[in-house]
Formats: sequence, structure tokens, C-alpha cells
Amino acid sequence: MKTDIQIAQECVLEPITKVAENFGIDPDDLELYGKYKAKLSDELYEKNKNKPDSKLVLVTAVNPTPAGEGKTTVTIGLAQALNKIGKKAMVALREPSLGPCMGVKGGAAGGGYSQVVPMEEINLHFTGDIHAMTTANNLLASMIDNHIHQGNALDIDINNIVWKRAVDLNDRALRSTVVGLGGKSNGHPREDGFMITVASEIMAIMGLAEDIFDLKERLGRIIAAYNKNGEPVTAKDLKADGAMTVLLKDALKPNLVQTLEHTPAIIHCGPFANIAHGCNSVKATKTAMKLSDITVTEAGFGADLGAEKFFDIKCRKAGLKPDAVVLVATVRALKYNGGVAKADLGSENVEAVKKGFANLEKHIENLQKFGVPVVVTLNNFITDTAAEVSLVKERCEAAGADFAIAKVWEKGGEGGIELAEKVLDVLENKKSDFKPLYDENLTIREKIETVCREIYGADGVEFTSAAKKQTARIEKLGLDKMPVCIAKTQYSLSDNAALLGRPTGFTVTIKEVRVSAGAGFIVALAGDIMTMPGLPKAPAAERIDIDENGRIVGLF
Repeated sequence: MKTDIQIAQECVLEPITKVAENFGIDPDDLELYGKYKAKLSDELYEKNKNKPDSKLVLVTAVNPTPAGEGKTTVTIGLAQALNKIGKKAMVALREPSLGPCMGVKGGAAGGGYSQVVPMEEINLHFTGDIHAMTTANNLLASMIDNHIHQGNALDIDINNIVWKRAVDLNDRALRSTVVGLGGKSNGHPREDGFMITVASEIMAIMGLAEDIFDLKERLGRIIAAYNKNGEPVTAKDLKADGAMTVLLKDALKPNLVQTLEHTPAIIHCGPFANIAHGCNSVKATKTAMKLSDITVTEAGFGADLGAEKFFDIKCRKAGLKPDAVVLVATVRALKYNGGVAKADLGSENVEAVKKGFANLEKHIENLQKFGVPVVVTLNNFITDTAAEVSLVKERCEAAGADFAIAKVWEKGGEGGIELAEKVLDVLENKKSDFKPLYDENLTIREKIETVCREIYGADGVEFTSAAKKQTARIEKLGLDKMPVCIAKTQYSLSDNAALLGRPTGFTVTIKEVRVSAGAGFIVALAGDIMTMPGLPKAPAAERIDIDENGRIVGLF
């Protein structure tokens, strides 16, 4: 069986100019990065802003399992299938981070015959966006320490600097560091740390910024530290916002590539959904919606994280109103949630599917709370049996969701026609009455409790003493009337990765509360979630190489 990278490398790509031309994009609106990648000009959206918006379809999933659910693969396959049945569809995706590419996952550009290409370049440095974000992040960090070294006119409390450095790799050794060692000329010694770039507020800001001027304003609002009176010191106070904007000027432009079937794919920004808001950029989504009949986008990890944040943060901030949501599941994932070991997932086990369906059922219920029609799709594996599939279909329809099988890994767009036709039927015949889950003017505690009770199924929420103090400070500063972005494990509906299925009787513990004033949301850290992942025992980087023909191998 061919690997994903082999399939991608055998594809005959069309020049990106031709892919763009098929969707009415003028060559003058492309900034080319070779033959097969381009950035879209700022003028493109302005030229098309008076056109009606396309239908917007979100693809999300059940909680991820070691078996893999294929959410990105289904997203790409659905867009390809919609084009096959005569609709003008575009796909809008997140940029892969080098962290998971070199860590657990390997590549992150879809799989099988539903991939975006050039796959290797997308997975690696792409057009340099994430490098630019890393540099902008670390410019601010260096200006904080330089300001203190040069006399500290803003009276920054060196024990209350909240801005961390960043790198786009998994590196646990950098979670907690000490900087400024080596004598007076090297600055003031202090504790510091790194986060992965995709968890940086820079990434969140890039994903939500409407244009370059909105970007600069948001960057200026970043709270980098607090002074000795407890007042915030911002990037604008440090006079860093202008230079940061310049570094991000080109990175703010969405990237255009193609799928294996030459469907246009706009890929831009990549915040993780377990530690950030998990969606591609507002600019990418809005641009796709002006150039197509149907825009298919995704949100990271399970619906309890990515979809909730897509609805409550991105849609709220950008004024988006999704028309339908596709919820991806697999028979294997349901069996895993039903207690079956990974090694045994290929054997028929209807009882385990029945037990594990509780996880899928909870996600269906959660999505329905936002007023958007739900289509459940089973990403097909050859080990799925008719009895298992029949059970899932029956229970999904009983829960009020439409149902379709997806065979897009194996067959590309052709394997997604059943799903595409079901989605099209829902778009034409079922009305979306989208609404966010909560009012952002509620207290911070009320917003967090609403998400934890309604989406996770928690009995309640506990705040550590540190989280209580941080919440009080945010409220005192008048920065509390924003949506919340809860950082928690992706593997469970709860904040405990070991609790599979549909856990009950648990309490979510909020350990830390931060304000991302530039992004415009409040981050609450639940459980043992970390903003700097570590590498596994056998990282994907060990398998990535270049063969004797100069081709990349081992990248998924």
C-alpha cells in the first residue's frame, strides 16, 4: 500500500496560476512562491467584497484516539467531492506546525487521495508564515529585556513578565528557563520559558486580524508584563508594535495551494485547539467565501475544543454564520471509546461500538446547541462491518443528525460523493439558526462554567487560588468581557485524558487564567495541559530523510 507521501509525490500538479484562474483569481493577485504555491494579495478580497458569501461548512470530529480519525482528510475529500457534483467549492485549512510534524503525527496535510499539495512543502517551511510569527514573538521578548537593561523607564516588575519566547518545535527542555545569566552586560537574570509558536498570542492574533491595520492595533494591545503597581505594560508601550507588524506583513496574506484533484485550498494560520482557538484565519475563510459557492473549513481536535472555539470565538469575532457542520467519526474510534485496545480495533465488536457511541452522541448534542444542522460521517476503514455501520447510522439519525459514509482516503473526491450529496441536501433543505453558546458579557467564571457544564458535561468547576487571583485582576482591568478559550486535553471530554467515552461526575480544575488582550479572548488552562509539548520516545523526525534521488521520505 502506498504511503501518503508517495501518493502526493506521484500527483501531477497544475500551476497554481491555473488553479486560481479556474476560480476567477487574476494572476496579478498572486504572489508566487515557485510554481505551486502563492500568497493572495490584499486587493483580492477588496475586489470581491460585495459578492454574496458562500455557504460555510465546518468539519469537526469526535475526541481523537490513537487510531486516527482523519478529520483533515475528510475536509479535503468533501471539498473535492462537492466539485465533482458540480459545485464550486474551496477548502480553508490550518497551516501545519513543525512541532507535530517532527513529533507524533508526521505530516498534517490530509491523507491518501485527499491531500493538499505540495505536501512536503506545506508540512515543512511552507511560505515562512510561522517563522515570521516566531520572530515577531521573540522580538517583543527581546525588547522587554532590553527595556529593563536600559533603565526600565516603564518600571516593569521583572517577577511579573508574562510574555514568553517561542519556537515552532516540541522541546520540553525549554518550558522553564533562566535568562540573563553571565553578568551585568547580559541583562537581569530572571525565570522565563518558551511556548510552541502555534500557542503564542501572535498566532491567535494573526488568525483573527481582518487587515494590516487591525493587526497592528491588536499587536499593540498585547500585555507583555505588569509594572510594580500591577498595571499592564503593552507591546505598544514598549514601542514594539510597529516593527512586529512589519515582520508579519507578508505572513498575514493567505496561502493558496491545491488538492490532489486541483481543488483550490487556502491554508493560513495554525493555532492548536487544545491550547489555543484551533481555527484557520478569518482572512482565509472570508476570502474563500467570496470566491466559491461552498467553503469547507475545519477546526482542530474534537468538537469539544475546535468546534466550540470556532463558534464562540472565531464566528463571534468575525460575524460568520456557519450553515452546516460535519462531525467525523470512525468505527475504530467508537470501539476505542468502548474500551477496546488499539491492537484489537480491527475485529468486529458491535457491543463496544454501542458503548463507545456515547462519545459521538455527546458531540452531536453539543453541536446542536449552536443551532447548526449536523451531518455525521463515518470515515471508512476496510475493517468496518455492516453491523457496526448500521448501528452507528441508526443511532445518529435517532439523535437528529444526518448520516453518510466517507471513503475519501481510498477514493478521493469520488469516495466523498455520498457525503457531499448529504451535505448539499442539508444546505438546501435545513435552516441554520446559529448562535454562540454564551453571552460574552457574563463573568469569566460564568463563561467557563457554561462551557464546562454544557460541552464537557462537568458537574462543576474549581479554580485554584492562583486562578482566582488572576481572574480578579483581569476583571479589575476591565478586560473580562471577552469569550473564553479553554486549554485542556484533546483526548477526553473532561480535563483528564484517561476518561474516555462520555464521562460524568467530574469537576474541571482551572489552574491558570490569562488574558490575550490582542487576540480578544481569555485563556483558561484546565488540567495538566502545557503550551510547550515534548517529543515522544520515537519522534517522527527519526523517520524523515532524503533518499538517493533527493526526494523527501518518511513524512507521514
